[in-house]
Amino acid sequence: MPYDACEDTAVPAAEPGPRLPIGPGVFIPVVGPSGAGKDTLINLARERLRESSAGVETLFARRVITRKADASLEDHDTMDEADFEAAAAEGAFSVTWQAHGLSYALPAEVDRIVEEGGVVVANGSRAALAAIAERFENVTVVQVTAPREILAERLAARGRETKAEVALRLERATLVADLPGSVVIENAGDPEQAAQKLVTVIEKAAARAALSGLV
Repeated sequence: MPYDACEDTAVPAAEPGPRLPIGPGVFIPVVGPSGAGKDTLINLARERLRESSAGVETLFARRVITRKADASLEDHDTMDEADFEAAAAEGAFSVTWQAHGLSYALPAEVDRIVEEGGVVVANGSRAALAAIAERFENVTVVQVTAPREILAERLAARGRETKAEVALRLERATLVADLPGSVVIENAGDPEQAAQKLVTVIEKAAARAALSGLV
């Protein structure tokens, strides 16, 4: 299924690699505009799913980003551009993409988990969805949303960007159309309730992966 990656681009990891598309497990990219609360929901879901669902291994993948580590941002691994390019060339990543002037990647471990019938949950990006759809046989896209006014409040509260930068992020959020076939979770109220919806998606994916392994 084709996805619109807007102004950003995504490329699959360096070959040689596993035979594509990779299955029978399920890959769950969690996408949405800045301020929607993707990290919050992922972290809450991880806490609720400390053990594998339905006997299926579940991985909450850490992204690699060419950005310095910052406790106020998402928990991620960091590399400079030179090390990132070298790692990509050596096959250390499953999928890589570019966004906001930075390079992003998911580790090659993601491929193994999906290939062995597990479930992977990752903070993704619309820029990466085309590459993800090509690489994995079973993909369930989760789109986290929130009303524009709530996004604006959250972005302003972070205090990391200028008013112009916040306005640009809000414009991007309204210009991008809904993704066909995605599971939409609105995170406008109690994040615990929204996180439970994500947990339900993960549990259904685990059940699907378990059944796939029996076929």
